[in-house]
Amino acid sequence: MDNSLLIKLAVVGTLIVVLNLPFGYWRAKTKKYSFQWFMAVHLSVPLVYALRAFAGVEWHLITIPVLGGSFFLGQYLGGRFRQ
Repeated sequence: MDNSLLIKLAVVGTLIVVLNLPFGYWRAKTKKYSFQWFMAVHLSVPLVYALRAFAGVEWHLITIPVLGGSFFLGQYLGGRFRQ
């Protein structure tokens, strides 16, 4: 794995965390498993996919846990800001 992939992953991962903060903030005030909760969790998925594709991050064993972890971290931190 080359350094350019690691740099791209770090940048895209950070952007995904920031992108998901407002969605996590929104999710924290909704009833769990309601339509709004579902939307708060899933509306950012196409944006995350587009960001990954635009940055040219291809799928490797490391990309799924890093990008998935970034997604959930952004949701979690957004929810914590709400509390």
